[in-house]
Amino acid sequence: MTATSKRKILVTSALPYANGPLHLGHMLEQVQTDIWVRYQRLRGNDCLYVCADDAHGTAIMLSAEEQGISPEDQIALMKAGHEADSEGFLIDFDNFYSTHSEENRQFSESIYLRLRDNGHIAEREIIQAYDPAREMFLAERFIKGTCPRCGTADQYGDNCEACGATYTPAELISPRSVISGVAPIDRASVHYFFTLSNFHDMLLQWTRSGTLQEQVANKLGEWLEMGLQDWDISRDAPYFGFEIPDAPGKFFYVWLDAPIGYMASFAQLCERRGLEFDSYWCRDSEAELYHFIGKDIINFHGLFWPAMLDSAGYRKPTGIHVHGFLTINGKKMSKSRGTFINASTYLEHLDPEYLRYYFAAKLTNTVDDIDLNLEDFVQRVNSDVVGKVVNIASRCAGFIRKRHNNQLAADCTEPELLQQFVAAGDAIGELYETREFGRAVREIMALADRANQYIDEHKPWVLAREPGNEQAVQDCCSVGINLFRILVTYLKPILPALAARSENFLNLTLEWENRGDTLRSHTLQDFTPLMTRIDPDKVAAMVEAARQPTPAEKEPAEKSAEEQNDAAFISFEDFARIDLRVAEILSAEAVEGADRLLRLRLSLGDSEREVLSGIKSAYSPEELVGKLAVVVANLAPRKMKFGVSEGMVLAAGPGGQDIWLIEAGQGAKPGMRVK
Repeated sequence: MTATSKRKILVTSALPYANGPLHLGHMLEQVQTDIWVRYQRLRGNDCLYVCADDAHGTAIMLSAEEQGISPEDQIALMKAGHEADSEGFLIDFDNFYSTHSEENRQFSESIYLRLRDNGHIAEREIIQAYDPAREMFLAERFIKGTCPRCGTADQYGDNCEACGATYTPAELISPRSVISGVAPIDRASVHYFFTLSNFHDMLLQWTRSGTLQEQVANKLGEWLEMGLQDWDISRDAPYFGFEIPDAPGKFFYVWLDAPIGYMASFAQLCERRGLEFDSYWCRDSEAELYHFIGKDIINFHGLFWPAMLDSAGYRKPTGIHVHGFLTINGKKMSKSRGTFINASTYLEHLDPEYLRYYFAAKLTNTVDDIDLNLEDFVQRVNSDVVGKVVNIASRCAGFIRKRHNNQLAADCTEPELLQQFVAAGDAIGELYETREFGRAVREIMALADRANQYIDEHKPWVLAREPGNEQAVQDCCSVGINLFRILVTYLKPILPALAARSENFLNLTLEWENRGDTLRSHTLQDFTPLMTRIDPDKVAAMVEAARQPTPAEKEPAEKSAEEQNDAAFISFEDFARIDLRVAEILSAEAVEGADRLLRLRLSLGDSEREVLSGIKSAYSPEELVGKLAVVVANLAPRKMKFGVSEGMVLAAGPGGQDIWLIEAGQGAKPGMRVK
């Protein structure tokens, strides 16, 4: 492997708002960013990742007031929760800070004064809605009334959710303050504006410089073509934020100091680690700067932010990577359906790496929305990570441990196959670099299929039955372990915890540039399960825990006798979801303490399962080995007294000795679907 020059990279995610817990939409962005950062570090680049809570604004001020606490207490509580959730999803920040910090105050004031001194701040008197009861100006979302277009009541002050019309708060019929309930009045106030229109030519060039995805550049191009409007960067007291220098009672609008929070968080990291701030942020910096954001805030990051940086004398981002929204089961997240899932709710029920893998498998470098289909989520993780990748190690490790004292073979019998896996890393690495994570995952899983195919072709479990095959078994399983090592190296940015457990088993550190170093005469640690299958019951429990019943559901009516009778039947659609497959019985043994059970080890071609089957009275274990049986392959694992059964072998008959295994027909192969 030839080393490349070390890159110097600073990466940020959009700042979560400190007015509520993180949900899975937040985690989509953080996981995407974290995978890219971990990949850069795995390649030996100097990549730093900072973020912070967005901690200012009227909403936080009012929320704290409702709770009877100070805004500072509220944002401290939220920050602790956000950090715990991010840590739970294995997000590896170098620093997570808050925009309500002294560093951010200093940067915000300094940048504002540079904008003002450069002639890019204008004062203007505007008319705003004012709440006379609370003595405060009202943003559009704090005003409700009847839509002037369609007459629908209880609509916000800027648009109607019923007919889609847009309007000003002054056009609402019977407007009222959401805060006090009184009718707002008009009042004049002097505001400060950033003259964004002065930066039209710079932004026109910058947005077409390759910094943005084409879809994003096109959208910003529409706004540039229509003409840029100056941006109101001030708010009147009372407001939780930073007061504008030389302007008593005027505060920076939250969106002015929010992106500056990237700089503040990095400045605190520099103080802690002795890094040089200017080498990343000065105008001629050779470092790379990337922002990962959602498509709803591209105007702030793609227009306002680079214009502010340009006027203030700082560098602009190297790239802004924009992703789409998260939907669940094809729809917007919903509290009543249980699909508005907080990060903490997920973590109470499921392994975070399940979702990290699924997000990676769906992510592209476009702004298209990402759908979390919960059925597909279970099937894909179980099939790919557990059934393909982890299965390679579990199929080989036992033979190496029992027959060769955990030591791999001295020579590699398949150097060309290993080299093909190593060479594939160049393309996979480029896909990581360009954020085509879904394509990278598909390439890795195609390699995993080839590794399992190699093991299926050599059948170490068959070789092990015949004397004199010890070396062949060791050779085959050693190749399998080496292939597994390369695969987990490729998956390390996505599945860092699985990689750490694999490193313990492999007795080494997985490094991208050393993936071609074949393990020979290498001693492994004892194999322990690296990842278990997703239990669909836990997914259902998570959804139920997240679900908030609608008013109609709070007092459910009793079911009729007919409805209760119907509940005993399943629909044809439910029946059609049963996945019947051919499985080869690799081994069978009696279960100690059980009268009717046999413990069967099954091969479904790309994975192995252990099934407990009540057919002991009709079959002896030895006569089952090698048979091709029909199994229910998508049955949830069931914990029983004598172990976990990962499927169901189909049999028929009245019982006792009259039980007949349902065997596959001629020409069937393990893994084949039965129709």
